[in-house]
This record gives sequence, C-alpha cells and structure tokens, in this order.
Amino acid sequence: MTLAPTAEGPLIIIGGHEDKEGDKVILKAVAERLKGGRLVLATIASHAPEGYFETYQKAFASLGVTDLVELYIEDRAETHDAGKLALLDDAAGVFFSGGDQLRISSQIGDTPIEARIREIWRAGGVLAGTSAGASVMSDTMMVRGASAETHRIGDLQMAPGLGLVRDAIIDQHFAERGRIGRLLGAVAQSPRVLGVGIDEDTAMVVEGDDFKVIGSGAVYVVDAADVTASNIAEAKSERALSMFDVRLHVLASGDGLNLTTRRPHGQPQIPA
Repeated sequence: MTLAPTAEGPLIIIGGHEDKEGDKVILKAVAERLKGGRLVLATIASHAPEGYFETYQKAFASLGVTDLVELYIEDRAETHDAGKLALLDDAAGVFFSGGDQLRISSQIGDTPIEARIREIWRAGGVLAGTSAGASVMSDTMMVRGASAETHRIGDLQMAPGLGLVRDAIIDQHFAERGRIGRLLGAVAQSPRVLGVGIDEDTAMVVEGDDFKVIGSGAVYVVDAADVTASNIAEAKSERALSMFDVRLHVLASGDGLNLTTRRPHGQPQIPA
C-alpha cells in the first residue's frame, strides 16, 4: 500500500458517521490541517445532496473553518465548467462526503475537476473523505458485496477508484455493518493489496509512508501476502471463501501502521 508519486498533502480517510456535534475529533484534524484556508465540500457522491452542506457548515464553523464552499457535479459535462473549477481556486483542502462511491469515480474520474483536486493535494493540501468518499480513495474500490455474513466467492463487485492510495482496498462502516467477510474476499482476489476496514467515527490519517488512527473505533488491516492456500479461483461462486494464513491487525486510536513495511506500531492498552 503506497501513496501515489509526488503526494505531499495528508489524506484523512473516514469510516462514516464522524462526530459533528461533540468533540469532533476527526473534523478537528481536518480543520487543523487547513491552517485557515478554504475547504471545498465535494458532495458528488450523493444523488440528493440537499442538507449536506448546511450540516458540515455548522460543524466546521465551530472549529474556525469559515471559508467553506460546496462542489456538486450533476454529470461529467459540468467538470469543464469554469465556475465549478473556480470553486477549487486557492483551496487548502477537499472533503468528499458520503453517498455512492461510483458516482465520484464516474463523474470526475479523468476530468479537469479531478486534475485540479490532485494539484491541490500535491501542493500540500488535505484531502478527506467519509464513507463513499473513503472507499474512492484507493485504486480499487469496493462497490457492492454482502455484509454481516460469510463471504461467498461470487458475491463481490469492485471498480477502479481515484488511486490516491495504491495497493489497497478501503471499506467503511466496517464493524457496524459486519464487513470483514467481504474485505477478506477482496484481498483473496488480489493478495498483493492491503485490505483496510474503517469503523464509523474513525479515521486513518495518512502522512508520508505512515498512517495513524484517530476517533472512537478501530481500523482493521488485512494482509494476504503470506497466504498459503485459498479456494478463490477453484470453488463455485456460491461457496464460502476459504483462505489460510491471512494476517489481521486491529488498530485503535493512537495506533498506526507503516505502509512500506506493513508493520503496525503503537502500544496496546492493557487494563491495570
């Protein structure tokens, strides 16, 4: 799992339903990295974005973020619109809200809007995404797959994401929707990638070759590099997945992982 070349800004990848009324730990992390600059709220993932902007405007205003604008793309033709592109001028960060990750990739992938967002990131700007906005950050993204049950080999749909994080598949609402089975299925198909599952109100903050966990839940990292056997290619599509010697890390707030070595770090909490 690696960042795309020349990346300089942080990525804040959120599992969904981040706290907007209490301590706002995750939104505070976004605000701090803006350093007073403009934040663009990209509501592209939603088929009906009404209300998103007002909710985030209220939450971010309490954190000192007053220059907040909304970017919504109805269809790909709008990605060439000068007014839409102007919203990204001098932006210090972009925040992708939730919805359908396929809307993000299909509407802005390989367009002037995507190119401008990458320029902001490469210049040191922060990119954040929650729920669908988290899934789209990897080069391969989860689109559909059953939750809360044993993974069936034929029950998974993936598609290309934006590729901001390479060699990874990111899933969200992880513990809340019981998505460990489908994440295992995803890495079984492509053992070279890391599977990353993020709980609600939890984020991985990626800076350089490392990420750190913040929020109230956990981040789960599935590493299939040393898997010795799997039935993913031979078994019938309705059969349950079988996979031996898969490695799992469970990381709570304050823990982290090096993306190059794939090794976790941090001190587990041991009760007195």
